[in-house]
Amino acid sequence: MAPMNLLHHSASGAGCRSALELELRALLQQRIMVLDGGMGTMIQQQKLEEEDFRGDEFKDHPLSLKGNNDLLSITQPNIIYNIHRDYLLAGADIIETNTFSSTCTAQADYGLEHLAYRLNRASAELARRAADDVTKQTGCKRYVAGALGPTNKTLSVSPSVERPDYRNITFDQLVEAYLEQVRGLLDGGADILLVETIANAKAALFAIELMFEKSYDRKPIFVSGTIVDRSGRTLSGQTGEAFVVSVSHAKPLCIGLNCALGATEMRPFIEAIGQNTTAFIICYPNAGLPNTFGGYDETPQLTASHLKEFAEDGLVNIVGGCCGTTPAHIRSICEAVRLCRPRAPPADIYQDYLLLSGLEPFRIGPYTNFVNIGERCNVAGSRKFAKLIMAGNYEEALSIAKAQVEMGAQVLDVNMDEGMLEGPAAMTRFCNYIGSEPDIARVPLCIDSSNFAVIEAGLKCCQGKCVVNSISLKEGEDDFLQKATTVKRYGAAVVVMAFDEEGQATDTQRKVEICTRAYNLLTDKVGFDPNDIIFDPNILTIGTGMEEHNEYAINFMGATKLIKETLPRARVSGGLSNLSFSFRGMEVIREAMHGAFLYHAIKDGMDMGIVNAGSLPVYDDIDKELLLLCENLIWNRDTEATEKLLTYAQNYVKGGKKVVQTDEWRRGSVEDRLEHALIKGIEKYVVEDVEECRAQVERYTRPLHIIEGPLMNGMKVVGDLFGAGKMFLPQVIKSARVMKKAVGYLIPFMETEREEMKAQSGSTEDVDPYQGTIVLATVKGDVHDIGKNIVGVVLGCNNFRVIDLGVMVPCDRILREAVTHKADIIGLSGLITPSLDEMIHVAKEMQRLNMDTPLLIGGATTSKTHTAVKISPRYLSPVIHVLDASRSVVVCSQLLDEAMREEYFEEVKEEYEEIRQEHYDSLKDRRFVCLSQAREQRLHIDWTSPSRPVRPQFLGPRVFEDYDLTRVCDFIDWKPFFDVWQLRGKYPNRGYPKIFKDKTVGEEARKVFDDAQRLLHEMIDSSSLRGRGLVGFWRAQSDGDDINVYKDDVTVHRDTKPIATFHGLRQQAEKVDGSGPYLCLSDFVAPADSGLQDYVGLFAVAVFGAEELSQQFQDQGDDYNSIMVKALADRLAEAFAEELHCRVRKDLWGYSCEEELHASDLHRVRYQGIRPAAGYPSQPDHTEKSTMWSLAQIEERTGIRLTESLAMTPAAAVSGLYFSHPKASYFAVGKITKEQVDDYSRRKHLRVEEVERWLAPVLGYDTDQ
Repeated sequence: MAPMNLLHHSASGAGCRSALELELRALLQQRIMVLDGGMGTMIQQQKLEEEDFRGDEFKDHPLSLKGNNDLLSITQPNIIYNIHRDYLLAGADIIETNTFSSTCTAQADYGLEHLAYRLNRASAELARRAADDVTKQTGCKRYVAGALGPTNKTLSVSPSVERPDYRNITFDQLVEAYLEQVRGLLDGGADILLVETIANAKAALFAIELMFEKSYDRKPIFVSGTIVDRSGRTLSGQTGEAFVVSVSHAKPLCIGLNCALGATEMRPFIEAIGQNTTAFIICYPNAGLPNTFGGYDETPQLTASHLKEFAEDGLVNIVGGCCGTTPAHIRSICEAVRLCRPRAPPADIYQDYLLLSGLEPFRIGPYTNFVNIGERCNVAGSRKFAKLIMAGNYEEALSIAKAQVEMGAQVLDVNMDEGMLEGPAAMTRFCNYIGSEPDIARVPLCIDSSNFAVIEAGLKCCQGKCVVNSISLKEGEDDFLQKATTVKRYGAAVVVMAFDEEGQATDTQRKVEICTRAYNLLTDKVGFDPNDIIFDPNILTIGTGMEEHNEYAINFMGATKLIKETLPRARVSGGLSNLSFSFRGMEVIREAMHGAFLYHAIKDGMDMGIVNAGSLPVYDDIDKELLLLCENLIWNRDTEATEKLLTYAQNYVKGGKKVVQTDEWRRGSVEDRLEHALIKGIEKYVVEDVEECRAQVERYTRPLHIIEGPLMNGMKVVGDLFGAGKMFLPQVIKSARVMKKAVGYLIPFMETEREEMKAQSGSTEDVDPYQGTIVLATVKGDVHDIGKNIVGVVLGCNNFRVIDLGVMVPCDRILREAVTHKADIIGLSGLITPSLDEMIHVAKEMQRLNMDTPLLIGGATTSKTHTAVKISPRYLSPVIHVLDASRSVVVCSQLLDEAMREEYFEEVKEEYEEIRQEHYDSLKDRRFVCLSQAREQRLHIDWTSPSRPVRPQFLGPRVFEDYDLTRVCDFIDWKPFFDVWQLRGKYPNRGYPKIFKDKTVGEEARKVFDDAQRLLHEMIDSSSLRGRGLVGFWRAQSDGDDINVYKDDVTVHRDTKPIATFHGLRQQAEKVDGSGPYLCLSDFVAPADSGLQDYVGLFAVAVFGAEELSQQFQDQGDDYNSIMVKALADRLAEAFAEELHCRVRKDLWGYSCEEELHASDLHRVRYQGIRPAAGYPSQPDHTEKSTMWSLAQIEERTGIRLTESLAMTPAAAVSGLYFSHPKASYFAVGKITKEQVDDYSRRKHLRVEEVERWLAPVLGYDTDQ
C-alpha cells in the first residue's frame, strides 16, 4: 500500500510541542540527561541458546531464532525487564525499547514478519513497566524511547554492483513497515520515538508524521545518525551536516550520533552537528572501537571521561552508550556529567537560509550569489538527454548530469515529463542512478514535473533535502494544500508557480497576488518554513510577434522585486529557457538573451534559475550590438526588436631556452658530481650519476645507502650554506628539485629490494634516514600556501620528512595525519585573520587529546605576540612562532635535539610569558576616547567647497573577462616578490632595482628576477595565466560610520532604501595631542544631508591558472618553478589591481584625468583616492567582503569565490573599495573598545561574540578576562 496523503489543516504540524516535549525541553535546559547503554551487549552476557530464544511459543518454528534479540521481549520478558531496570538504577533517565530490528522487514529473516506489531507493543510495555517501577522507587521520573532501527535493506545503495539503479525495497514498503512499528510502540506506552542508525531515516520520519496526522498525539522525536568511519560520512555517504539538513523538517527535539565509533573518534562530528542545528544534541558512542574479536575494551571510567570532556566543552544534552556499554558504563557516565552544564542550543542558526542537501549541504543565504539549477537532465528540454532516456541508456544519460555539476550546477533539475515514458518509473530509475554516483549525488536535486505522481516518485529516492518543482493553485486550495503537506512530509523545499484557478499570471499585479496568497496558505495552514518557499512568477516567452507578450520579461522582474520586498525569506526562481523559445535553434541569440535577462533579474532579487550550467555568457562579453538588440526586446523599447534579432541571426557567422652549463665539474668523482649538482641545482646528469653509484655494488650495497651517503651529504652542505647565509632560498629550492629527481629514480629499486628481503626473511625494517617528520597545513578556511610550501622545501633540504596536507585543512584531519605519520612537529600556516581562531582551536584540541607534539605557527597574519597571548596558553607543549623559512630549520632542529629541547622550550616559555605580561600591561596603559567623542572629532570635510564629487562613466558592475596581463606587468611591485624568496638587500640597496647592487644577495636576486621574467612571459604568452576581474560604481552617501549604497542615480531622501550598506570602524586610540581626527572610511563620502551626490566603487581581480600550473611543476618535482608560479601570480594580481585603479582614476571614474605618475609613485600612493581592502587596517572586518560579493555578484561574474573564512580563491586575488575624495587616505583603525564592538554588532545585526571573533586582532580588551 502506498503512503496515504492526508491533509494537515493546521500550521502546528511537526512544530507543535506537546506537554511532554515541553517537559523534556525544560529538563534538557537544566541538566544533561542520560540514555541507557547497549541492550545487545547485556543480552550477550546471558549466553542464551536456541531454546531460550524460542521459548514455549516458538519451539516448533521452522527457522533458527537464535540471535533474534527482539523476540526475547515475548519469550524471555524477565531478562529484558531486568536489563531495563539495571540501566535505570544505574542512573539512566531514558531507556530504549528492545525493538532495534522489530520491523516486519527485518523480522522476515526469521519468518516472524507477522509478529512486528506485537513485538513493538510488548517491548514498549516492558520498558514502560520498568520505567514506572523505578520512578516510584526513586521518585525521579524516567522515560521510554521507542527505538526505530535500520532494516536489512536500504533505499540509498544498490545491493548489486552490476545494477546501480536496483533497490531491494521501496520507500512505500519501508513506510508501511515503520507505520506498523510506530503504532506498536505508541500503543505500548513509548514517550519518545527514537530513529537511530538508519542510513535513510526519512522513511521512518515520514511514517511517524503520518501516524501523528492520522490518530495519535504527537510525541517528541529523537534522531541519531551513524558516522561509519573517520571520513565523517554516513553509510550512504552523507556528511553529518547534510544529514542534519535532511531530517530537520521533522523538528526533532534531539539530534545526534551513535554507534560505529567510540567517543574519541566521534567528537569532531558531534561538534559539526551541534554547529548546524537548533535542536538538543544526543550522543551515545560505542565503548571505543571493536577489538580483533569484535568485543569492546573501553572501561566505564574511560568512556565516562571522554563524555565528560564533551559535556565540559558544551557539546551535549543527552549522553549514553551503544555497543559494548553496560550499566557500569552508564553509572560512570551519570557521575561524570552530573555537575556539567548542558549545551545551550543556538536560537538563530541559518534563520535566513534555504538549506538543501545531497551528500553535502548547500546553503542559500542573504549573501549567496545566483544559484544555477542545471537544466539538461530534462527530457522536454534536452534532445540528447531525451534520446538516451527513451532508449533506456540511463548510464550514458548520467554523464549529462555529471557534466552539469562539473560546469557549475549547484542544484540538479530532473524532469521525465514525456508522453511515451512511464514517468514515475523513469524518475525512480534515474534518481537511483544519481544516488550511485557520489560526484553527482553531492548536490541537491530539483524534482521537476507537472505530474505529482512523478514528483513523489523522485522524492522517495532522495535521501537529502531536495526541491519540488512545482505546485500551484490552479486546481484550487484543497489540492494545493494536500500537495504542499505531502511535500513538507518528505522534507523538501517547494517551487510555487504563479498559477491559480483562473490560469497563469502574466502581469505583475496578478503574479504578486497569487504568490502572496500561496505564501499565506503555506505558512499559516501547512506550517511551511518561509525559507523553503520558492516562487516562480513565470518567465514567459517574448519576441513572439504578439503585442501582449512584449511586457512579459518586465512583468517577471517587477513581480520578483515585489515578492522579495513583501514575502519575507521566500526565494524567486524561474525557467530561463522559456524566455527565448521564439528563437529556438538560434543558440547564440538565446544565450545572449538569457545572459542579459539574468543580469537585470538578479539585481531585482532573482535567487536561482534553471539554466544550462556552463553556457551562460558573461554580460560584458555579449557582443554590444547583440546586447542592445536583446535588451531592447527584454525592456520592450523597440517594436521591431524581434525582426532585428532575426536579421542579426541570419547575418551572424558562426618554448623555453635551455641554460648552457659548463661541464668542467663533470671530471670529478661521482660523489663530487652529485654534491655539485645539488649545490648548483643542476638536474641534467643526476639520474646518470645516481645510476653510476648504483652500479658500484661493493660500495653502495643498497639504494638507500646512496640517499644516506652522497645525496644526504650534498643536501647537508646545502643546508649549511643556507644557514650561513651563503646560499639563498631560490637556490635551495632548485637543489630540492635535483634531490627529488634522484630519490624518485631510486624508489622503484628500493621497493624491489624491500619485497625481495621480505620474501627471504619474512620482514625487514629500514632505518629511517630522516631527522624528523613534520606535518604542515594551511588551516581550514584559508587558501594561501606560498610561505608554507617554501618552509616545506627548506625543511626537506635539511633532511626532514615533510608531510604537506595542502590548504583548507580541518583540525581533525591535521591531528589525525599527525598521529598516522608519527609526526615530531606540526606546523600551521595562515594568511587571513580568521585563520588565527582556527589555530587556537587546533591548539585546544591538541591539549584536549593530551598530545605533546610541538606546534609551529607561521604566516602573514600571525605574530609572536598573538602566538604568546592567544595560542600558547591553550597548549602545554611547545608552541613557537616561526618568522620565516630561514628560522624553521633552527627551530625544528632544537626541538628535536634531545640535549637542547628542554632548555630551548624553557627559554621560549619565559620569553612568551614576558610578552604576555607586556601585552596585558599595555592594555591597562592604553587610552581610548569614547565612541561619541571619536565621532565628534572625525575628519570634517567642507562639502560646500567647489571640489564636488565626480560621477563615474557608468554605474553598476563591469566585468573584464580576459584581461591583457601584458599591460599590468609595468605595474608590478617587485619588492614583495624578493621578500617571498627571502632576498633582502641592505641599505642603500633595499628596494627594486637597487637590490641588484647589493654585495650579498644582488647576484642571486638578478638570477631569480631573470628566471621570473622568462617564466612570466611564457605564462602570459601561452595563456597559462588569465586575468579576470570586475569594477563597479554606485551612488553612495555616508550615514554616521556607515556608507549606504543606492541603485542608479537616485536622489536620496531620508526614507530612500539602500541596496547595500558598508559598515565602518572608527579609530579610538587616543591621539598624542588629543585633537584627532579619528578616522573612519565613511568620512570620505558625502553625507545625505550635504545635498551632494557622491559615489563609491569596488573591485575584485584575480589571476586564474596558477594553482594548476604550480601543481604541474610540483608533480614534476620542480619546487622552484612551483613556488615561482604562485609568487608571480600574486604579484600580477596586485599589479592588476594597481593598473585598474589607475584606469579608474583617469578614465572609468575620471576624477583625476590629468594624472601622470611613474609606477614607483603609484607604489608610494602619490595619487588621489584610495582602494582599501576588507580585512586590512582601514577596515579590519573580513565580513564586509560578503556585502561586496552580494552587491556586485562577484562570484557569478568572475568566478572569484569566498571561503567560509572569507579568504578569496584563487589565492592570487585582490579586492577592495574605491574612494575618490582628495582627502581620502589610508589609515589603521587600530585597537577599539568594547563600546564600539557593541555598536558595530547592532549595526551589522550580528552577535557580539561573532563580531569579536572577526575583529580579534583589533580588540582593545581581552575577551578571555
